[in-house]
Amino acid sequence: MGEVSRGARALVVCPDIRGMRYDLDAESRLQEAEGLALAIGIVIADSFVLPVRDVKPNLLFGAGQVENIRITCEQNDAELVVVDGALSPIQQRNLEDKLARKVIDRTGLILEIFGERAATAEGRLQVELAHLDYQQSRLVRSWTHLERQRGGFGFLGGPGETQIEADRRMIRQRMARLRKELEQVRKTRGLHRERRERAPWPVVALVGYTNAGKSTLFNRLTGADVMAEDLLFATLDPTMRAISLPGVEKAILSDTVGFISDLPTQLVAAFRATLEEVTAADLICHVRDISNASSEAQKLQVLEVLGELGVIDGEGADPKVPILEVWNKWDLLDADQAEELAKVAEDDEGIIALSALTGEGVDGFLDRVGQMLTSRATVREFVLPSSDGKRIAWLHAHGDVLEEADAGESEGQSLRRFTVRLNPKEFGQFQSL
Repeated sequence: MGEVSRGARALVVCPDIRGMRYDLDAESRLQEAEGLALAIGIVIADSFVLPVRDVKPNLLFGAGQVENIRITCEQNDAELVVVDGALSPIQQRNLEDKLARKVIDRTGLILEIFGERAATAEGRLQVELAHLDYQQSRLVRSWTHLERQRGGFGFLGGPGETQIEADRRMIRQRMARLRKELEQVRKTRGLHRERRERAPWPVVALVGYTNAGKSTLFNRLTGADVMAEDLLFATLDPTMRAISLPGVEKAILSDTVGFISDLPTQLVAAFRATLEEVTAADLICHVRDISNASSEAQKLQVLEVLGELGVIDGEGADPKVPILEVWNKWDLLDADQAEELAKVAEDDEGIIALSALTGEGVDGFLDRVGQMLTSRATVREFVLPSSDGKRIAWLHAHGDVLEEADAGESEGQSLRRFTVRLNPKEFGQFQSL
């Protein structure tokens, strides 16, 4: 990796292709592209939306537009051009030739960020796999060591075909090894998840669009030091911490990778596993940056991915896992916006408003999470022998014991009656003891 050096001055270009359906409007996409560039330490020299009437197979843009990009680069001392879209290997190579500068597309840029941010073994494996997949078709252009190779009988001075084929084979072999390693990591994590499911503590997963403030909220609730800068993709790997909630002795809070519009296909596949934790959660808290003009479009993006993960069956259907919408960054709203949105939030039990940064509304959020986790709990009665220390201890440790009384004797054993509040998950765990 390491194609992009920190501090490089870049021109960010957002193509707006006629007839193509985008999830966000052009200005929002440009803003997101700038955020991606800043996240990898790039200095933005200039940025603009460029309307594209007809896609040119060899360059994407028209010849006049390419010349304008070149002139703008020279005027702004930009050594790098970031194109917020997918470039074919030929388009990328031709643009680099015409502009005499490095060109990186959206996929390459996000891969750079992922490569820098991935912290766990699984995250690093996924990044490398996605990067190799991306590089396969770009060997001629990207692998600088090939520039020193010569074709056996060629005299053009370009990379030798034999060497490129050898590198392609090496990549395929490496990808096969990575897939095996990933499968092993997933199995191990699956075992950890099974262990958590047998454990009594409910899991609360924070999901949301990247930069919505999930990690800031996570840090406020847990006191953890998770990276929470104002950057896209500040966190990549699921992080878990124990927290206490009203009415719940202990819960596990999970912070997941941020969502983003038009995630490159290599990354959808590579990072699906980091979101598997969400499917095992007892409650999903969908954190939204309610101050962002694109908040509604971002919400639809998140729901679409949750649908792909099987958390939501379809439009209008009740989710398999309860979802609480968390309207974050309340402190950034003006008085009129806050008043208008407060009315909406008050009338909907599935919405809670807060500011993770200032702490406003966080206590109310914790109360609501506690209520949602305990709302499915029912009061049950058990009669157990006094000698059954294991199950009695379990009820006291994991359930809400409302009453304990003598229940007489049976077959020479003294009995105890327990009135306990348990949720369905806890009841299932008790039955399996």
